[in-house]
Amino acid sequence: MTSFAPDSIVLNRKLPLWYQVSQSLRASILGRSPRDPLRLPTEEQLAGHYGVSVLTMRQALKELEDEGLITRHRRRGTFIEPHARRGAPVRLLGSVDAIVAQQSGMKAELLSHGTAPVPPGLAEYFPDLAEAAAYHRLRCDEKTGEPTNHARNYVRPEVAARIDLDDLARWPMTKVLRDVVGMEISRITDTVEARLADPETARLLEVPLLSPILHYTGITYDPAGRVLDVAVIHYRGDRFSFTVTLDAT
Repeated sequence: MTSFAPDSIVLNRKLPLWYQVSQSLRASILGRSPRDPLRLPTEEQLAGHYGVSVLTMRQALKELEDEGLITRHRRRGTFIEPHARRGAPVRLLGSVDAIVAQQSGMKAELLSHGTAPVPPGLAEYFPDLAEAAAYHRLRCDEKTGEPTNHARNYVRPEVAARIDLDDLARWPMTKVLRDVVGMEISRITDTVEARLADPETARLLEVPLLSPILHYTGITYDPAGRVLDVAVIHYRGDRFSFTVTLDAT
């Protein structure tokens, strides 16, 4: 039986290895094609793929098993749950893969794209630009079709010129920038706050006007400190939660 092939990552030795591996594998699982096999490689094969010990790999797999994304069967192997829904909050420990994992596993519809003036509230991130490439997408649960969030991304034009729109229907912007376009991402600054649904958000997410939503702003930087992308996402408050864990070390 052919095994599912997860993406590769470059591990950051300053963060727990099991956490980085679990988030990378989580993103691969949630972003997989329906045609991909459900059986995972063995613990030893996965450990070799990620360059970690079997013990670390076992801890990463337990995280995904606790979340219900995989099941493990003695003598048969480890399998992806085909109908698993992401319900547990993502623990953000400073990993780009955590951002990718949080945004994966949803069907995206591109509502609009093109060049647009940089919104006044975001002008500080693009001081050298009057206009940026703008993308507006609606994400829905693949199983139920229920809308979960809508996202606006503002991207530097020279970077956007290398983006294939078909990739945005399958993957989150962070993954497209890093793994498809090949941009080096040094950090992402996240801000999450509670707001009330405005008329557009209420219509798109199919929630009552002025109902609670989560307003997320993510600023993606390259190693030179230049902003590559600003993401503004409105999440349904009844479908998402964010947990931030601060490592004292």
